[in-house]
Amino acid sequence: MPGFNFKAMDERGRIVSNRMDANNLEDLEARLHKMELDLINYSEVTAKAVKISARKIPRQEMITFCFHLEQVLGSGVPLLEGLSDLRDSSDNPLMQALVAALVEDITTGTSLSLAMEKFPQVFDEVFTTLIRAGEQTGNLQIIFANMAETIKWQDEMAAKTKKMLMYPSMVLILVMGIFFFMMIFLVPQLVEFIKMMNMELPIYTVALINTSDFVLGYWYILIGLPIISFILISFAIRVNSTARYMFDWVKLNIWLFGPIVEKTIMARFSNIFAMMYGAGITVLDCLVISEKVVGNRVIGKVMTDVQDMISDGETISGSFKKTMVFPPLVLRMISVGESTGALDKSLLNVRYFYDREVKDSVEKLQSSIEPILTVFVGGLMVWIILSVLAPVYDVMSKVG
Repeated sequence: MPGFNFKAMDERGRIVSNRMDANNLEDLEARLHKMELDLINYSEVTAKAVKISARKIPRQEMITFCFHLEQVLGSGVPLLEGLSDLRDSSDNPLMQALVAALVEDITTGTSLSLAMEKFPQVFDEVFTTLIRAGEQTGNLQIIFANMAETIKWQDEMAAKTKKMLMYPSMVLILVMGIFFFMMIFLVPQLVEFIKMMNMELPIYTVALINTSDFVLGYWYILIGLPIISFILISFAIRVNSTARYMFDWVKLNIWLFGPIVEKTIMARFSNIFAMMYGAGITVLDCLVISEKVVGNRVIGKVMTDVQDMISDGETISGSFKKTMVFPPLVLRMISVGESTGALDKSLLNVRYFYDREVKDSVEKLQSSIEPILTVFVGGLMVWIILSVLAPVYDVMSKVG
């Protein structure tokens, strides 16, 4: 369906500029009239622009999408009418384009899940699989309600992850800035003063002078090497599966951050598995799809091992136990869920467990970084002050 950028006037005389999908100009005018708007001028948007824009739907818009469809389906409104209302009422032109494409496909007889599969950048495999299960069971309203809560949770987890990474990064940049400032600008001026004393310098003063000379002489290497290394590693990760696997392993085992990353992945896996299992999808299918969306090849291999063990007749809890990844409390939750037939609820408890662990770990990490920064900067200042004042004190003591 073509898209139009338009400028219209409301009943109060205010100008409204936006974007809307319509079959033609007459359809555009009819939709604007329904919104009590009078068209002033317009321009058609190419299908290519619509395709590109579909990749940029923010999470908040997706939450609104799921919540809207949950409400209209719960009220007995047909799906197609609910989507049409969302298309006409959305303030986001990207969402308008996306929903308009869904409406067009459904109008021609395509199911909602198949229509969504044309936008993998927006609707991942978990989303489309759940919608397909909802279409088969008639539980689309429940699926959309669960998806809205899941996207909210994913948004919160993304914020926690960003917070976990941003704070140490800012601290590292601050510390390195202080270090380079002292070594390039402050220390050389103090060194000139020290050399004027023409005396034997203590080893820590010599070390300071040598460090400053090295930074002054090779600053471009110290700055350029990390940048070049980052580019090369990123390229290797993109083109080489072994490098990607090793990078994922490092993320899980790196000091301080590794356990938090692992808990975040486990929380995501538990949440996805619980949703799909609750929608009636088989355990093996849940594992196959979860393996693709956990975002880590090491954990993905664990999921593959679990699939193989379950296929060979092992129990679900026994398979997870043999991976040696999940803690005893989580294994107990899975075992209870398996025996009671409420595995989805048990997995949601697992998600809650890891979610809480991630929150506590991030708070502990942030609280531990501050004293480390204080000690490092304080130690650097003590080193510089001692390296400068010790020779001065030695000269003054000899004069006295």
